[in-house]
Amino acid sequence: MIVAIEKQKDGTYIAYNKDCDKFTAIGSGDTIAEAKEDFFNSVEEIKEVYQEHGDEIPAELLEEPVFEFDLASFFEFYSFINVTAFAKMIGINGSLMRQYKKGNTYISNTQLEKIQNFVNAMGADFQRLRLG
Repeated sequence: MIVAIEKQKDGTYIAYNKDCDKFTAIGSGDTIAEAKEDFFNSVEEIKEVYQEHGDEIPAELLEEPVFEFDLASFFEFYSFINVTAFAKMIGINGSLMRQYKKGNTYISNTQLEKIQNFVNAMGADFQRLRLG
């Protein structure tokens, strides 16, 4: 199940499943951690309803979710990442990346893909990394 996490205009966060027709689970909170926790509570409540009715629980509710962050939420959750240094490593203007982070400007699919590819490569690098 794909779970979107987005920063709302009021500064709170929302988490919701994007790819399931059978149910909608939603979580919200002042922080990403609170929104995720509320989302998981929603999932548990949905499972209970299926069980109470004697229905089979959809497979999506039993799988580990994949979280899809908007850029504002990504940089908030991974606050240890220096946005300017991150932008420089990718080859994006630092000022533009800070605007993306704030959600103040449109990000094209090309730019988003460039960022996603860098994050994936960074994750692969970390998986191969050994500290000694």
